[in-house]
Amino acid sequence: MPILVTGGSGQVARALAAAGRRDVRVVGRPEWDFDAPGSLPGLLRAAAPSLVINAAAHTAVDKAETDADAAWRANCHGPRILAEYCLDADIPLIHISTDYVFDGTKGAPYVETDATNPTGVYGASKLVGENAVLATGARAIILRTSWVYAAEGKNFVRTMLGLAATRPHLRVVADQRGCPTAAQDLAAAILCIADRLATTGWQDGYRGIYHAAGSGATSWHGLAVATFEAASQYGLAVPMVDAITTRDYPTAARRPADSRLDCGKLGRTFGIALPEWRNALSRTITLMYEGGEAAPPNPAHV
Repeated sequence: MPILVTGGSGQVARALAAAGRRDVRVVGRPEWDFDAPGSLPGLLRAAAPSLVINAAAHTAVDKAETDADAAWRANCHGPRILAEYCLDADIPLIHISTDYVFDGTKGAPYVETDATNPTGVYGASKLVGENAVLATGARAIILRTSWVYAAEGKNFVRTMLGLAATRPHLRVVADQRGCPTAAQDLAAAILCIADRLATTGWQDGYRGIYHAAGSGATSWHGLAVATFEAASQYGLAVPMVDAITTRDYPTAARRPADSRLDCGKLGRTFGIALPEWRNALSRTITLMYEGGEAAPPNPAHV
């Protein structure tokens, strides 16, 4: 019985596929599409999974402001249908969510019980999606993560490297803080949880929301500078990076100013913690430039 992973073209799904597990089956468009919800139950029955990992989402934060319907279908309505099936089939579900359910005004890392207050359509649709999944009564584990990047796909780290190749001078927001998370590390943590479920069976204490992000925190400016430092050993000409404010770089969606996540509950329940973000970034940069296998270590046991 396979572990079924949705969101086949996304960073987390691709990282799960690259983990080399024979029991992982990744599905994505056009086979799997939250815009065609009527086809999902049939696909699930045919796959007959032992566990479903929902990594499919509408993650275009600014685009969600003008295409809200698509965001709500992918981030709320689709996950609800998926959770309903998992409930009926008695299958556990791991659902990926986001730090953007918070407004960033706490001034300290968020724990799972802190009040939510999303500042845009993306965060709002993900928050209602969390609630919809839990409201079905499914055996659901929700993992809120943040600032995900990988050696491939569309993400902040790759965008910065692309800009640095042609621009000697960049301006990057420095007054937004968060926890950068390597997709490989998040995938490794998810598979550790999957192995725990396979070993112990479902326990009622597993159900609920967890924070799962890279250890430590920085700003977008700090992440950009660290990216260029790590890539300089491969001949990248390091650009000058000015620190600017959110007001200097207006966007369609307002981002939380400080969305750091406290991941202690993940450690207390499953005994794992994601690696420190700088080490994970260096490993990812190596994978980008050298290719080949760059599998992360197992998440540290805490």
